[in-house]
Amino acid sequence: MIISYFDITNIKFNLKYFKTLIILFFITLISCQQTDYYRLEKNYGKKLEELALEFNLPSEYLKSLIILESSGKKKVPSRFEKHVYKKLIALREGKISKYETLKSHHLKNASDAAIKNLASSWGPFQLMGYKCLDLGIKVSDIRGDNALFWGVYWINKEYGDYLRNNKFEEAFRIHNTGSPYGKTYHSHYVSNGLKHIEYFKK
Repeated sequence: MIISYFDITNIKFNLKYFKTLIILFFITLISCQQTDYYRLEKNYGKKLEELALEFNLPSEYLKSLIILESSGKKKVPSRFEKHVYKKLIALREGKISKYETLKSHHLKNASDAAIKNLASSWGPFQLMGYKCLDLGIKVSDIRGDNALFWGVYWINKEYGDYLRNNKFEEAFRIHNTGSPYGKTYHSHYVSNGLKHIEYFKK
């Protein structure tokens, strides 16, 4: 088979174009990541450092977690978890006896709308609304001005000792799945979190 000069030139052009796309992809990826870090520091950096000292927790983990959960944004949309909603409705109606630490009496007078809020994640740490019931606070507390404090408070209460022992992988899994050995929804959740920690340690 004879390859013409035009074919060779075309192949070279396509390879050059492909390489350019790859370079642009990585430049965009790095830029987006740097934007997230900048946004995080601007919106939460100082306050997170203060809370880390108050609760004796590593600030690099708290910052990395917010990058994972909300990209450092100040205004964070909630995420409705349909499967959690169904569980909470079943708990309220007595079809199941408990859900994590919750029992039927916790939801006895809760409306469907209220349960929808409890089945949604809120704030920079994306805490599930029903976690408020254990803390004795309202959903508005984890999505308002005090969201950062209550998020760190809950983290310290649930798995602070893991963090103080530098067990970051287990900590990420607990936050995302409820178990130190749980399988995360996104396969790169933990590995990305560990990379963010290395960045904030610099």
